[in-house]
This record gives sequence, structure tokens and C-alpha cells, in this order.
Amino acid sequence: MIILLVPVLLVVAVVFYGISIYNSLTKLRNQHRNAFSQIDVQMKRRYDLIPNLVETAKSYMKHERETLEAVIAARNQALAASKTVSQDPANAGALRNLMQNEGALNGSLSKLFAVMENYPDLKANQNMMQLSEELTSTENRIAFARQAFNDSVNEYNNSREVFPNVLIAGSYGFKAAELFEIENKEERQAPKVRF
Repeated sequence: MIILLVPVLLVVAVVFYGISIYNSLTKLRNQHRNAFSQIDVQMKRRYDLIPNLVETAKSYMKHERETLEAVIAARNQALAASKTVSQDPANAGALRNLMQNEGALNGSLSKLFAVMENYPDLKANQNMMQLSEELTSTENRIAFARQAFNDSVNEYNNSREVFPNVLIAGSYGFKAAELFEIENKEERQAPKVRF
């Protein structure tokens, strides 16, 4: 009887250990998805601020139409990419597309703020100062949310790659998650908002 009981207990222990690993990987995957949703909230806030910023600048910068249109176009592309990623943050291709579009948006915003330096009345506008302050605050929130997302992705990836977790991860489709990084060094810098 004891000879039969030992193998059965061993099999039961292995099954429960596998279930524990599966549950742990599921929790970590959900954490990094939640972490992306925090980035998404802040990016949407920024996407909502940008049209107001452009509209305020438009009356002062009549000769800079191309710059203003480039900012709105970059914002719309980044917003569309963000919506795609928010549906499935584990989609590496969609995340890379978002990173590219975010980089382009940061570049166009930097160009806008550089051009705005030539318009002292715009810099002194109370609306513009308030929008710029909100945008700066939002950029800081996005940076913190990205850091939290990357930390949770790193923890998830580490957990899915260690033995014996790698056996469960591979068997049940726990794919590696991608970090949210901007590749171009110039695009890594948040737009400088100075008034």
C-alpha cells in the first residue's frame, strides 16, 4: 500500500506545483497588462491636451501651419497605435509601432516648442502656460508609468524563463513581453516645455 501511495503523492505534488506555476505566470502577465493600462491613461491625457495646445498656438503662429499639422498628424497616429496596443499589450509588433509613433510625436512636439520660442506673445499667454504645465506633468507621469510597465514586464519575463516555469510557459502560450523603449536617442527625450 505504501509503495503505491508514494508515486501517487508524487504525481499529485507535481500537478499542484504545475498549477502553482501557471497561476503565478497568469498573475504576472495580468500585472504587466495592467501596467500598460496606466501608461495608456496618461498618453490619452496627453493626446487630449495636444489639440488644445495647437489650437492656442494657431492664432499666434499663422505662418507655421505645417508644424501645427505635423503635430496633429503625429498625435493621431500615436493615438491609433495606442488603441491597438491597449487591446493586447502583449502584441510585440503593435507595441513597437506605438513606440515609433510616440517617438515621432515627441519629435514633432519638440519642433513645435522650438518654433514657439520665436513668439513671445504666445509664450506669455496664460492658456499656453497652463497647457504647457499640464503637458510637462503628463510627460512625467508617462515616464513613471513606462518604468512601472518595464519593471513588471521584466519580472514576468524572468519568471517565465526560469526552470521549471519555462516548461509550463511554453506549453500554455505564455509569450515573452516586450519592454516599452524608444529606440532613437533623440526621440527618447520628452519634449522640452519652457515658458
